Amino acid sequence: MLNTTRWPYPRIIAHRGGGTVAPENTLVALKVAASMGFGGVEFDVKLAKFGVPILMHDDTLDRTTDASGPVVDRDAAELRSLDAGIWFANEFAGEHVPTFEAAVTLCRSLGLWANVEIKPDDDNPEETGRIVAGMAARWWKDASPAPLLSSFSEAALAAARDAAPALPRALLVDEVPADWLERVKALGCRALHCRHDGITPELVAAVHEAGLGILAYTVNDPGLAYALFEMGVDAVVTDELRDIRPDFLTGHGR
Repeated sequence: MLNTTRWPYPRIIAHRGGGTVAPENTLVALKVAASMGFGGVEFDVKLAKFGVPILMHDDTLDRTTDASGPVVDRDAAELRSLDAGIWFANEFAGEHVPTFEAAVTLCRSLGLWANVEIKPDDDNPEETGRIVAGMAARWWKDASPAPLLSSFSEAALAAARDAAPALPRALLVDEVPADWLERVKALGCRALHCRHDGITPELVAAVHEAGLGILAYTVNDPGLAYALFEMGVDAVVTDELRDIRPDFLTGHGR
C-alpha cells in the first residue's frame, strides 16, 4: 500500500516531458503529457550562458537541436532561435528551447507536478544547484505538492538544499552505492531514484524503512512496470506514454 506521506506525488511520470510522443524538454512535450492525462512530468534543467536555466539534457546542442556546440556558449535568446523539434518529427518543426521559467509557468497553468532534474556541467554543479533551486522555490511558491528536485550530482543537490531547504530533493543513482542511506541523509533527500534494473525487494524495504520514497527510471515495458509496483516501488518514469498511461495502476487493480 502506497504511503502518501512518503510519496505525495504522481506515480506514473512522463520522462523528459513527452517521452516518445513529443520532442524532449520542450513546452509542447509538457502540453502533450497533460493532454494525455499525466499529472506529473520529469524534465532536465541546466544553465545557458549568463546563468539562465533552460530545459536541456545534454551538455551540447547537437542531438536535440539544429545547432551544435556547448549549451553554455549560447544565451537564452540564441537558444530560443534554434529548432528543438525538427529532429524528432516534422510536425514539431519550430519548437524552441524553453527557459526554466517558461516551463514552470506552463506546468502551473496545466496543473502539472514536476520532477526537476538538475543537470550541471562538470565545472559548475554548485552554481547550477543554487540557481535552479532558488528559482524553483520562487516560481513554485505555495505549490502543493512542491516540485521535487533530483540530480546525480551530490554537489548540486547540496547547493540546492542550502538555497531552498524547503523544497524536497531526491538523489539519482545509476548503481546503488553501499552507503546510499548515508548520502541521502546527508543531503536531506526525501527519495532515492534508481535505474530499474538495480532495484530489489530488499532495497525497496530498506528505503521505506528509512521513511523515504523510491522511484524507478526509465521503465518502458508495462510488465516491468507492474512488477516494480508489486515490489513496492512508489513511482516510475516512462518514455512509453501510450503503454504506461496515468491510469496504469487502476487498470492493474492497484
